[in-house]
Amino acid sequence: MNIGEVAKLTGLSDKTLRYYESIGIVSSARSANGYRVYTEQHVADLQFLASARQSGFSLDECKTLISLMRNTNRHSKDVKVFVTQKIEQLDQQIQALSGMKASLETLANRCKGNDESDCAI
Repeated sequence: MNIGEVAKLTGLSDKTLRYYESIGIVSSARSANGYRVYTEQHVADLQFLASARQSGFSLDECKTLISLMRNTNRHSKDVKVFVTQKIEQLDQQIQALSGMKASLETLANRCKGNDESDCAI
């Protein structure tokens, strides 16, 4: 498959696919004319990667996930620990964002929002 076909199947742009290759997350073979050639396994890996990114994993974390996925000697507990740590990180981010939102709501409520120049914000 060529890069355009893979982009359509994975929902990722050509540019993203090239970037992922440049940072070593995925690789592609090259045809005799130098074009990238992808297999069904590439598509599966890229779909997994897209799903992981949508779940909040960073590119470095995705590299770890793909490494775990490809390692047939890994233990499921290793994957669970990795994902559980991500859940804890997300919980901390949610708590921080909730605190920011509460602060902004307090400031917004203290501002009259009229034609006067006086505003708590």
